Amino acid sequence: MTSAGGPVGAGSRAEVLRRVREALGGARGPRPPVPRRYARRLTDAEAGTRADVLALFTERVADNRAAVRHVSADELGTAVAAALWGREARQIVVPADLPFGWLAELDGVRALADAPAVDIGTLAAVDAAVTGCAVAVAQTGTIVLDGGRAQGRRALTLVPGYHLCVVHADQIVGTVPEAVERLDPARPLTWISGPSATHGIEMVRVEGVHGPRHLEVLVVED
Repeated sequence: MTSAGGPVGAGSRAEVLRRVREALGGARGPRPPVPRRYARRLTDAEAGTRADVLALFTERVADNRAAVRHVSADELGTAVAAALWGREARQIVVPADLPFGWLAELDGVRALADAPAVDIGTLAAVDAAVTGCAVAVAQTGTIVLDGGRAQGRRALTLVPGYHLCVVHADQIVGTVPEAVERLDPARPLTWISGPSATHGIEMVRVEGVHGPRHLEVLVVED
């Protein structure tokens, strides 16, 4: 159905848009800041000392049903090997630029470097993936990967059933806003808070649906 001015309703729509444009005015100017009421930093009680921040991260990672251990830089190679032996891993996948020292103590475990990219079938068959991270959040126990050094592409940590992640103490910040400040939004960001899990309509928790069923974190106190 049409009218002399075109389809019925077109005139009304044009009138509404005209009024909106008049209300906005010709000179828009800069957008006013949007108030954000969430906390950008930990409270004084939470922050305390640097050791308190690390302790909070450890507590929240454990709350997320992930295993977590603190090691020194000198112990890292041994700790990585012990974690993989504990899972009876025989074949793992790692980013091509993973520091050699992280795997220096491995014996009887085959490490596949993801260069060229390992196919999905192989990723699904390996026992574990070992990576670093970009930043970690104490308040939520979250680890963030952005595809940077020692992290590899997203598939490395989404397909294998076990993810061993190395987090250096200086990568741990207090809150999510602090983490965002360190990250480049143009990079492929993966936010990990414990093993992959979901709840169905009956609220039954199922792990490993969208990623690894097991997450283990080694916090390196440099």
